[in-house]
Amino acid sequence: MSRGRITVVGLDGRPLDEEIERLLGDAALVAGGRRHFDMIGLDRDSAVVLEDDLSEALARIEGSEGPVVVLASGDPGFFGIVRLLIGRFGRENLRILPGLSSVALAFARAGLSWDGAVTVSAHGRDPRRAVNVCRAHPKVAVLTSPDFGPAELAEALGGMDRTFMVAEKLGEMGERVFQGDAGTVAGMEWEDPNVVLVLDEARMPGSKGWISSGIQSQGRWALPEEEFEHRSGMISKSATRAFALSRLGPGLGDLIWDVGAGSGSVAIECARLGAAAIAVERDPESCVRIRRNAEHHNVRLQIVEAAAPEALRDLPEPDAVFVGGTGGEFEEIIKHSAVRARRAVVLTLVTLERVVPAAQLLEDCGLEVETTFLQASRMKGVGGLHRLASESAVFVVSGSRP
Repeated sequence: MSRGRITVVGLDGRPLDEEIERLLGDAALVAGGRRHFDMIGLDRDSAVVLEDDLSEALARIEGSEGPVVVLASGDPGFFGIVRLLIGRFGRENLRILPGLSSVALAFARAGLSWDGAVTVSAHGRDPRRAVNVCRAHPKVAVLTSPDFGPAELAEALGGMDRTFMVAEKLGEMGERVFQGDAGTVAGMEWEDPNVVLVLDEARMPGSKGWISSGIQSQGRWALPEEEFEHRSGMISKSATRAFALSRLGPGLGDLIWDVGAGSGSVAIECARLGAAAIAVERDPESCVRIRRNAEHHNVRLQIVEAAAPEALRDLPEPDAVFVGGTGGEFEEIIKHSAVRARRAVVLTLVTLERVVPAAQLLEDCGLEVETTFLQASRMKGVGGLHRLASESAVFVVSGSRP
């Protein structure tokens, strides 16, 4: 193949320029979706439709002896067909003429800047990670799919204070932009293609950022206990929290449960690292403190004021679970957490009598178990001298999915 024999043209609703008209006229083969042909009024025998099974279309592109034009939506290099074509034909054989991306158009229709937005795709992918990003971040653009559209996304996020803006068939006849809450969007019918903006308007940054997506380093983590409001020392110590976070591994697209959350310090640390977090706490006063701590650290948590394990049964599937307090339902909480967690369960325990049974329960649920005893001391001044003041000793029992 000669360099640039396949030209990928992004359509965004604007009239075709002279160069693209010429390319289409000279093409031995034009490939695209049916709606792309409709957008430009193309009806010709040499066209091949890109449908679910692309093998035949790719074979015809490969076998074409003349120039090929592939029609795509918006910017085909942004979650589009360019990746597939490079993998099949090599980038030296492609020439890419992008249009405006659907995400840029959606934010333009909304009258919002989009440099601080996180863009995620639920098209041809497990949508749960996209949903978790929407739980954790204030400005998210979601590229949907026929199987997981605006209604399914809104239903998954039901109960959260979010504004949904659905931009449907952008640049095409029948374009529609709709704004509403989760309940309204979940109850409506939608047409493909569409982009959904999920906005937490109270938390959207107003200041000028420096990085696209708004995902910035939070600097320190495993923060000092003084950074959290807590009740009479009922908080995971900084050193313990650092070790627990290393085993939980929270990140963008993850969902973490913090069971027996207390001050919410672990959930808040996970949220600061980009994950979505649910704090489960049965004490009403502690829930108030968790909310204040989350506001202080500018993160959004889902707070469930109820006792485990009952409170866990209807929660969305977690990637990892931290159990800081088990109460009287020790075994059931661990079992339920271990069965639901996709990656890891981390427990902090102070009594020997619970360590071995906890490890055994995690092993029985198919997790690989590691038990670590942590004892940290801090140096404190006494007059002109210094001494080591030991903190509470704790066992960390962690189980990971093989």
